[in-house]
Amino acid sequence: MKVHPTAIIHPQAHIACSVTIGPYSIIGEHVEIGDDCEIMSHVVVSGPTRIGRNNRIFPWASIGLEPQDLKYRGEPTRLEVGDGNTFREFVTVHRGTAEGDGVTRIGHHNLLMAYVHIAHDCHLGDHIIMANGASLAGHVEIGDHATVGAFCGIHQFCRIGAYSFLGSYTVVNKDILPYSKTTAPRPMEVLGPNRLGLERRGLPRQDIDELGKAFRLLSRSHLNTTQALEAIEAAGLSSESVRALVEFIKTSERGVVK
Repeated sequence: MKVHPTAIIHPQAHIACSVTIGPYSIIGEHVEIGDDCEIMSHVVVSGPTRIGRNNRIFPWASIGLEPQDLKYRGEPTRLEVGDGNTFREFVTVHRGTAEGDGVTRIGHHNLLMAYVHIAHDCHLGDHIIMANGASLAGHVEIGDHATVGAFCGIHQFCRIGAYSFLGSYTVVNKDILPYSKTTAPRPMEVLGPNRLGLERRGLPRQDIDELGKAFRLLSRSHLNTTQALEAIEAAGLSSESVRALVEFIKTSERGVVK
């Protein structure tokens, strides 16, 4: 390992030989760090935490510390991080709680920009971008390829759907529809499918067109949610993406932003 002499590493930490650890960083007990990770200066990683391969953690990030939950009493909860993630300056990620499922989980190839906060029991998928200052309360789920704009605040137990785009400064207290583009004004407004993002990620043109029709029924037809779902079915909109959208709405516990 390339470890700066000022770094402090607990003897019970398990660190791959190809890991680089910078000045004044602290690696705690029950931490596992996989191959080719780069831990820069002044980083704190606490455990139990397992970090995969090829992750980069920038200065002043705090990863795997205990949750900010007054009910937490030191239970052996954990943080699991996949491969290829980037944690920029001052990012904070906390372990799970016993009242959740005991784990905070971050997938693969995500970019968490400066000052992002990931609270206890959150589950992030893959290829997610969270811009500067975006914050998740506990138990939030974010689907693959979602983008969360700068300084967004996400209420606990909300879900951010896959491939969605959430505008900066948006305060979220309901589920955000997958594939949608949602803006910050109050009340929040769904502008339709995130067409540019979906095209960039290779969704078929037919899926994008069907999503456009489905979103018009959901947010522009003055139908309630149940009626809109019936209208989507009656219109024969049955692409894989539309089915995923409908299933997301049907399984929502907090309601969705329309």
